[in-house]
Amino acid sequence: MADTKVTLCGIEMDNPLIPASGTFGYGREFSEIYDINCLGTFSFKGTTLEPRFGNPTPRIADAPSGMLNAVGLQNPGVMAVKQRELPEMKKFFHKPVMANVSGFSIDEYVETVRLLENEDQIGWVEVNISCPNVHGGGMAFGTDPKAAEAVCSAVRKVTKKPLIMKLSPNVTDICEIARACEGGGADGLSLINTLMGMRIDLKSKKPVIANKTGGFSGPAIFPVALRMVYHVYEAVKLPIIGMGGVSTAEDVIEMMLAGATAVGVGAANLIDPFVCKKIVEALPSVMEKYRINSLSEIIGGAH
Repeated sequence: MADTKVTLCGIEMDNPLIPASGTFGYGREFSEIYDINCLGTFSFKGTTLEPRFGNPTPRIADAPSGMLNAVGLQNPGVMAVKQRELPEMKKFFHKPVMANVSGFSIDEYVETVRLLENEDQIGWVEVNISCPNVHGGGMAFGTDPKAAEAVCSAVRKVTKKPLIMKLSPNVTDICEIARACEGGGADGLSLINTLMGMRIDLKSKKPVIANKTGGFSGPAIFPVALRMVYHVYEAVKLPIIGMGGVSTAEDVIEMMLAGATAVGVGAANLIDPFVCKKIVEALPSVMEKYRINSLSEIIGGAH
């Protein structure tokens, strides 16, 4: 019988599937169409210290083999998550959940994580360092090794939960950022976040997205994500959540061979809301096809 179990930062999961933050909300809408307890876990919507309305519209643009988005971290703020979303989540999701946290200063990251520390249904804290550092001229924390390490080490001091740093691919050397996070006390890494891109409307001759640029995701970025996971696996000794363009059970296995312990599914959820359920159901037969008995045994198998 195919063994799909994996262990991520000391927490066992029934399978490696994790709907990525920003594509699964707080789980409620998806729980109304299927039992999301079939998933390994999910990473809930990027949460900030204060409520955010997000960017002006339009926020979404189509692209060949993918999509662009510039939602702008719209969310109700950490106190609403504590008081409303997490208690509601307990009713339909009965596994540890991953809390995705964003911020625009180190103090914001620290305070948001501190406020979530005692929430028992949160198993892991995933820190998105693709946010612009408002105190550092607007450059994303994740594009500077020193800034990435500073966020990681500051957050490390306020949480005992497994700390996973979500890395931006918009850098010259993602391995350098990964090593900085390892030095800052991270327990794991998520990669990759979206690539920066844009579309221009030929009729108006202006950018389609009001923000001008947006994060590019979807099948087109899978080879880029796979390459980065492969290289980071060799650069650090931390478990990796591999993501970027994943949409099939075969993609999951390919990511795990590159070095991922667990696998995130992002844009595909917006195309087919059942995609993660379908991948979970397909994994055993795909494992059998490729003579894989246990997923945990193939992690990094391509090295």
